[in-house]
Amino acid sequence: MTPFLAVEVTYGGEFEGALDNINALFDMPTLVELGPLSINRTILIAFLMTGIAAFLFFRAFKSPTVVPGKLQSACEMVIDFVRGIAVDIIGPVKGPKFVPLLTTFFVFILFMNLAKLTPFLMLPPTSRIAFPLVLAVTAWVIYVSVGIREQGFGGYFKELAFPPGVPKALYLILTPIELISNLLLRPFTLMVRLFANMVAGHILVVITLVTIHVFLYPRPGLPVGILALLASPVVFIFELFIIALQAYIFTMLTAVYISSSVEPAH
Repeated sequence: MTPFLAVEVTYGGEFEGALDNINALFDMPTLVELGPLSINRTILIAFLMTGIAAFLFFRAFKSPTVVPGKLQSACEMVIDFVRGIAVDIIGPVKGPKFVPLLTTFFVFILFMNLAKLTPFLMLPPTSRIAFPLVLAVTAWVIYVSVGIREQGFGGYFKELAFPPGVPKALYLILTPIELISNLLLRPFTLMVRLFANMVAGHILVVITLVTIHVFLYPRPGLPVGILALLASPVVFIFELFIIALQAYIFTMLTAVYISSSVEPAH
């Protein structure tokens, strides 16, 4: 089969050439080489969004005032929101110590996700599996470490493998399920949930914009372009909701897992 095609297009004349490889959509060519490190577009976007988040919080709390300005109020609202999650789930005694960690998770994921709708970027780093993977592994290391610190190495894994209040005959079935669930499925679902939602949302935004670009011309396909243009605000508002929701879900579930390590079941 020849790689060259000649296709009759109703409104575009003839196309002669090679179709792009679909894998090109997933390739991120290296832009900068720093010895063994390679920096591509995704990494640059992550650096940019992290820098913006750090700058905003630095400016907000560089010289805090009793009567906060708009930026300080906004950042304080974010911290108070995450503090509420920590206190409600982990508890009023041990919860506050995890507020910095959970705030970092929430803000980092939120800003990475926002790159999806940021002009000239339009690519959330969290749609690349490496970012959700690192975040999920970090959460896993933290809640396992907290469990070992709070209950001791043997006590923590005994609690995982042999939940109290269960008939001993069921441990043959329950123990492997509990170990797999707590040590493998928890980080896996954290990773997949964030990754899948960001990929799906990114595809939805791209399809909407491409449809507007292709069909918004005075020709028979014009109604499709108009419909896509009218639907685009709804799509973007929906994606903003998903962006914030995924940051919240990841933070909340991390708090739940830490809580299970801090306060074992009895």
